[in-house]
Amino acid sequence: MNKKIKKILFKKNKTKIVCLTAYSKSMAKILDKFCDIVLVGDSMANVLYGLKNTHTLSLKNIIQHTLSVKKGITKSLLVVDMPKGTYQNVKIAKKNALLLKNLTKCDAVKIESNNKNFQIIKELVKSEIPVMGHIGYTPQFKKKFKIEGATGEKLKKLNKEALKIEKAGAFSVVLECVAPNASKIITKSLKIPTIGIGSSSYCDGQILVTDDMLGLSGFYPKFIKKYVDLNKIITKAVKRYTKDVRNNKFPKKKNFLNVTRIR
Repeated sequence: MNKKIKKILFKKNKTKIVCLTAYSKSMAKILDKFCDIVLVGDSMANVLYGLKNTHTLSLKNIIQHTLSVKKGITKSLLVVDMPKGTYQNVKIAKKNALLLKNLTKCDAVKIESNNKNFQIIKELVKSEIPVMGHIGYTPQFKKKFKIEGATGEKLKKLNKEALKIEKAGAFSVVLECVAPNASKIITKSLKIPTIGIGSSSYCDGQILVTDDMLGLSGFYPKFIKKYVDLNKIITKAVKRYTKDVRNNKFPKKKNFLNVTRIR
């Protein structure tokens, strides 16, 4: 088993697991200093490409961004989302996951559960492709953004789904928009770590879309904590630059290039 994955498994019931998303080397390099897991998420569909959902993101898109992110990673576990339509059955899933892993040298892939694809997880793990599961609100399969597992029967169903993912061989599972009590019960039921997003502090770790937490995306539901408003900071910087250019204050002589020195 990958040493980085062993570290993640060891953290259950001991230390909270820190996860964020990255789509480029520059961001990955910063996150790698602090995160246990860096996810190349299909959230790039919304964040980078301005799409309404993640459904049309291609494997090529994911591979391109993962190649960039990989260059900024030295210690974090690098997990990559399998886009919608790339794991409809075992044969297609193995082909695409192997391509992704071989080309990018990522540590693991993440697969959203539709409460049916447990065998796919099992076969990928058999092929030495570590898998992170994903239950609750699964954007690739569910249209409505709502809290999952809020009632007794739904909680039982969700817990059963999580246990099946664990049995299939996944090393962890994301709980997205899962009710607090359900998150607590599922986390206690599993031997593998749970990573929450909008699913309370009962999970073994937390993940956010980095652009959301930095105040860049414009998407701020209740479960997001905005740690800085980069939108405002960048706006101010661009405004200053615009003013300098129009008033001929940039570039100054110190910014001119010469033959002997560029930087």
